[in-house]
Amino acid sequence: MRGKTNYLAGLAAEDQVSRLYDDSGRTVIARRWRGTAGEIDIIARDGDKLIFIEVKKSSTHFLAAEHFTWHQQQRVRSTAEEFFFTGSFEGIEELQVDLALVDSMGRIEIVENALVA
Repeated sequence: MRGKTNYLAGLAAEDQVSRLYDDSGRTVIARRWRGTAGEIDIIARDGDKLIFIEVKKSSTHFLAAEHFTWHQQQRVRSTAEEFFFTGSFEGIEELQVDLALVDSMGRIEIVENALVA
């Protein structure tokens, strides 16, 4: 039962973050896009930029951020590149990965350009 509860809480967090991006004028163009390397929770477009958003939910923002490991960052990078190169995205000049942290109270913190070099 705990696994299902966590899964549903994660989906709810993704819904919240998706609405936040839409409401701020950044158009969500895909949700839960799956490629060969993995899955991207949310993909949004902001003018000439594609934003790949990884959503992490935990009791605190700090704990949520700890779940975005180096290996996960590499998976997100590979999946984002796959998405970009398999589509037709005229006018895109920048790719960005954001980390959306959601705590147990539903508060959202966005960390822009969250990948470690």
